[in-house]
Amino acid sequence: MKYVIKKRCVQKINTFYRNVSRKYKHTYSEEQMHKNADDAFDSIYQIEKSLLRRVPIIPRWKGYNMANTDKWYFAYRIDGDTITVVDACHAQNMHE
Repeated sequence: MKYVIKKRCVQKINTFYRNVSRKYKHTYSEEQMHKNADDAFDSIYQIEKSLLRRVPIIPRWKGYNMANTDKWYFAYRIDGDTITVVDACHAQNMHE
Protein backbone atom coordinates (compact mmCIF):
# COMPACT_ATOMS: atom_id res chain seq x y z
CA MET A 1 0.00 0.00 0.00
CA LYS A 2 1.19 3.51 -0.85
CA TYR A 3 0.06 6.49 1.19
CA VAL A 4 -0.32 10.04 -0.09
CA ILE A 5 -0.95 12.71 2.52
CA LYS A 6 -2.43 15.88 1.07
CA LYS A 7 -1.29 19.33 2.15
CA ARG A 8 -4.63 20.08 3.86
CA CYS A 9 -4.21 17.08 6.15
CA VAL A 10 -0.66 18.07 7.11
CA GLN A 11 -1.75 21.65 7.77
CA LYS A 12 -4.66 20.58 10.00
CA ILE A 13 -2.42 18.44 12.21
CA ASN A 14 0.40 20.99 12.43
CA THR A 15 -1.97 23.90 13.06
CA PHE A 16 -3.81 22.05 15.81
CA TYR A 17 -0.65 21.29 17.78
CA ARG A 18 0.83 24.74 17.14
CA ASN A 19 -2.31 26.27 18.63
CA VAL A 20 -2.10 23.96 21.63
CA SER A 21 1.51 25.00 22.18
CA ARG A 22 0.54 28.68 22.06
CA LYS A 23 -2.35 28.24 24.47
CA TYR A 24 -0.33 26.19 26.95
CA LYS A 25 3.06 27.77 26.35
CA HIS A 26 4.20 27.32 29.96
CA THR A 27 3.35 23.62 30.21
CA TYR A 28 3.42 22.23 26.65
CA SER A 29 6.94 21.93 25.26
CA GLU A 30 8.01 22.14 21.64
CA GLU A 31 9.29 18.56 21.93
CA GLN A 32 5.83 17.41 23.05
CA MET A 33 4.25 19.29 20.14
CA HIS A 34 6.52 17.52 17.64
CA LYS A 35 5.95 14.14 19.31
CA ASN A 36 2.17 14.54 19.18
CA ALA A 37 2.28 15.61 15.52
CA ASP A 38 4.58 12.68 14.66
CA ASP A 39 2.19 10.28 16.43
CA ALA A 40 -0.71 11.66 14.38
CA PHE A 41 1.22 11.21 11.13
CA ASP A 42 2.29 7.70 12.16
CA SER A 43 -1.34 6.75 12.78
CA ILE A 44 -2.17 7.59 9.15
CA TYR A 45 -0.12 4.59 8.07
CA GLN A 46 -2.50 2.34 10.03
CA ILE A 47 -5.48 3.25 7.81
CA GLU A 48 -6.99 0.09 6.31
CA LYS A 49 -4.77 -2.00 8.62
CA SER A 50 -5.76 -1.45 12.24
CA LEU A 51 -7.84 1.68 11.58
CA LEU A 52 -10.93 0.37 9.91
CA ARG A 53 -13.03 2.06 7.24
CA ARG A 54 -16.09 3.93 8.48
CA VAL A 55 -18.86 6.03 6.99
CA PRO A 56 -18.06 9.76 7.38
CA ILE A 57 -19.98 11.51 10.14
CA ILE A 58 -19.51 15.08 8.86
CA PRO A 59 -21.13 16.22 5.62
CA ARG A 60 -18.03 17.81 4.05
CA TRP A 61 -16.42 14.34 3.92
CA LYS A 62 -19.27 12.81 1.93
CA GLY A 63 -17.83 10.64 -0.82
CA TYR A 64 -14.71 9.74 1.17
CA ASN A 65 -13.94 6.97 3.59
CA MET A 66 -13.22 7.81 7.20
CA ALA A 67 -10.95 6.22 9.79
CA ASN A 68 -10.21 7.31 13.32
CA THR A 69 -7.82 6.87 16.20
CA ASP A 70 -8.68 8.01 19.69
CA LYS A 71 -7.50 11.56 18.84
CA TRP A 72 -7.76 12.01 15.07
CA TYR A 73 -10.29 11.40 12.29
CA PHE A 74 -9.07 11.10 8.71
CA ALA A 75 -10.93 11.41 5.40
CA TYR A 76 -9.38 9.37 2.62
CA ARG A 77 -9.96 7.65 -0.70
CA ILE A 78 -8.53 4.49 -2.15
CA ASP A 79 -7.34 4.30 -5.76
CA GLY A 80 -5.94 0.84 -6.48
CA ASP A 81 -3.14 0.30 -4.00
CA THR A 82 -2.86 4.00 -3.04
CA ILE A 83 -4.55 5.55 -0.03
CA THR A 84 -4.85 9.33 -0.35
CA VAL A 85 -5.56 11.08 2.95
CA VAL A 86 -7.30 14.33 2.07
CA ASP A 87 -8.30 15.79 5.43
CA ALA A 88 -7.85 15.38 9.18
CA CYS A 89 -9.81 16.59 12.18
CA HIS A 90 -8.97 16.30 15.87
CA ALA A 91 -11.62 14.47 17.88
CA GLN A 92 -12.52 17.53 19.97
CA ASN A 93 -13.26 19.48 16.76
CA MET A 94 -15.50 16.92 15.05
CA HIS A 95 -18.42 19.12 14.06
CA GLU A 96 -19.50 20.90 10.91
